[in-house]
Amino acid sequence: MILFPAIDLKDGQCVRLKLGDMDQATVFNDDPGAQARAFETQGFEWLHVVDLNGAFAGESVNGSAVEAILDATGNPVQLGGGIRTLDHIQTWIDKGIARVILGTVAVRDPELVKQACKAFPGKIAVGIDAKGGKVAVEGWAETSELTAIDLAKRFEDAGVSAIIYTDIDRDGILKGLNIPSTLELARAVSIPVIASGGLASIDDIKRLLEPDCAILEGAISGRALYDGRLDPKEAMDLINAARQVAS
Repeated sequence: MILFPAIDLKDGQCVRLKLGDMDQATVFNDDPGAQARAFETQGFEWLHVVDLNGAFAGESVNGSAVEAILDATGNPVQLGGGIRTLDHIQTWIDKGIARVILGTVAVRDPELVKQACKAFPGKIAVGIDAKGGKVAVEGWAETSELTAIDLAKRFEDAGVSAIIYTDIDRDGILKGLNIPSTLELARAVSIPVIASGGLASIDDIKRLLEPDCAILEGAISGRALYDGRLDPKEAMDLINAARQVAS
């Protein structure tokens, strides 16, 4: 199980939103590079980065902040938010992004996702953000008629490296992960699934380490890490102990 600390970028700063609302943003760090270094020092092995402005604009807005993160850490970084063309994907992979997350374009242009998987094997993830069970797009501003499982199944044989599943109704409000819906999705497809939205405390980590969650690749944590509800050392100690037992 991989725990991905989240850096959400708005206007060049590290923020957390409440229920995906850009008007409910709390700034936690105005130096994204320093935040990336801090997460690496705390023992995390990956970073999950989202260009929030980019998700709304449909193009990279916080590119300089992302580059500062890449310069500051040796950890692999997965990046989403406003990446909607093959050229854009190529640019970020050339700059050192380990995995590009495609969200809105996965709904609007699934063929592009399939082309990207062929062009950049192992480097394309699909972000599925659900509100009331239906997939949301354009920075969560619009809701489609697709269910998360319907969308995921479109990419079953495409070569997608992971699906990042976010329950928007829980994001940023520390209600706990939606484990039942996440497991339902993970069982419906063979693509590895990462849980996101609402991770609140060490209890969520313990739940993720139970046998039925072994099917998941990991989970993303944001606000709980920033406001101290989740202690990084305690979380990583639990995860590393579970890995030792499994091996």
